[in-house]
Amino acid sequence: MFAPENLFNLALSNLFSPMILFFAFGLLASWARTDLEVPEAMSTAMAIFLLAAIGLKGGSEVAVAGLDQVWPVALAAICLGAVIPIIAFVVLTKVGRLDVINAAAVAGHYGSVSAVTFITGMSFLNQMGVPFEGYMVALLAMMESPAIIIAIVLARLAQARVGGVTAREKFSSGKLLREAFLGKSVLLLTGGLVIGYITGPKGMEQVVPFFDGMFRGILTLFMLDMGLLAGRRLADLKSAGLFLGAFGVLMPLVNAALGLMLGAAVGLSLGGVTLLTILAASSSYIAAPAAMRMALPAANPSLYLGASLGITFPFNIMVGIPLYYYLATLIYG
Repeated sequence: MFAPENLFNLALSNLFSPMILFFAFGLLASWARTDLEVPEAMSTAMAIFLLAAIGLKGGSEVAVAGLDQVWPVALAAICLGAVIPIIAFVVLTKVGRLDVINAAAVAGHYGSVSAVTFITGMSFLNQMGVPFEGYMVALLAMMESPAIIIAIVLARLAQARVGGVTAREKFSSGKLLREAFLGKSVLLLTGGLVIGYITGPKGMEQVVPFFDGMFRGILTLFMLDMGLLAGRRLADLKSAGLFLGAFGVLMPLVNAALGLMLGAAVGLSLGGVTLLTILAASSSYIAAPAAMRMALPAANPSLYLGASLGITFPFNIMVGIPLYYYLATLIYG
């Protein structure tokens, strides 16, 4: 059984990993207004590598586990992704008094998921020697889009009540499904999953030296880029006030509790529950912003990116991941 003081040791161990230190270095470099930056082409290439790698690995694991074992967990995770934006929307409008457009945009980010947070969580579990279901990456792909759809529907319903849906917004909503399900991050994950499932473990063996051998090194450099980006977005929260800053920390904790209970209910292992909890607590800053820019152009990017990337992402990376693992150990012993 975990002693409470071990939570501090877990957090400290996580903070002193190369990936987290490079993320913190990026934050500091951004705050110091240095000219350090990762070229956009390199950042895109690293993102493609990471998403393709976890997609292939996840598809291979789904092939081993079998669809009959995966689909009940996947269905539960999709339902979780649909419920979270509704809760967030209610909190943002009733407690935070945000207008329905901005509330829906922020809620969509918190219902959707962060691939980088998930990848960092996998690396944390690997470092701890904790096994987990390999098909968990399938949940990452499946939870990316439903929250975006739900958030737009909430905004449209609220607008319709006061007759505020414009022709431009009606047109944009017609493109929503394409953006939500065929955005580059979702497409890469889904494509990797399908290819990994078709080729199976034997196919994965052919690319292990490249995708597995280089994974942590590329993730470390990618975390530097994320630190630089998060540092720039943190300044955006000045216009949002204290509420959205508090929301960026407290909402992930509420979502994590939901993920923890659901993961235990569907019978996931300790590592699997931890990863589902991380997914529930994470917030999107790749797929969701692209969809919101198109479907809800009136929403303020400083609010949803400032909260998601400026507050929640650093919190989850530095504190949340070891905390969620610790909470999972309390359930599993």
